[in-house]
Amino acid sequence: MALPGIAPYAPPTEAELPKARGPWQPDRDRLALLVHDMQRYFCRVYPEGAPLAPVIGNIARLIHAARAAGVPVFYTAQKGNQFRPDRGLQADLWGPGMSATPEHEEILPELASATGDIVLVKHRYSAFQRSNLEQLMRARGRDQLMICGVYAHIGCLATAVEAFQRDIEAFAVADAQADFSREKQDMAMEWIAATCGVPLSTRQALEALGTHGVKSCA
Repeated sequence: MALPGIAPYAPPTEAELPKARGPWQPDRDRLALLVHDMQRYFCRVYPEGAPLAPVIGNIARLIHAARAAGVPVFYTAQKGNQFRPDRGLQADLWGPGMSATPEHEEILPELASATGDIVLVKHRYSAFQRSNLEQLMRARGRDQLMICGVYAHIGCLATAVEAFQRDIEAFAVADAQADFSREKQDMAMEWIAATCGVPLSTRQALEALGTHGVKSCA
């Protein structure tokens, strides 16, 4: 039930991204950035190097660009020592989860939140579950969500699906996400492109954050 060990793999390149069915294009005046579950507990299972090292660098660039552009930056972070009934069915699949220690709970220091950022307590796969993420976005006039972090085929995918179901346009920054394997990450990008969102590269995401939109995003 523990998290698996993860073998090195190269994150997807822009040329390898699937074409999205949806016509949505990111606009910095509508966007919010979500840094999903980049805590030590979830990141400790990766080897040195790819995929996590380049993903961390790409997320850091996205955070910097979002703050500079006035785009809201949200984080998700689970709490350790979760009460078993509150943890629910997750315990059946993943065990008791993290401990209430900095070694587990802390967001990676390279990606730490700053004044003005909002850190949401994570309860289930989707960042929208048991949180006020949607309300915080709507209050800021935001109806697009750019998603980076881990794990691509679990929480990042679930968040993109729920964003779609709340009429929030979702953008999955593929080379700013990491997963259990390249196969699982490719599956997540294909599923998002076909059903609920738009896969982007970090380059495309940065272009959107630096202007009022992009001409094409796939």
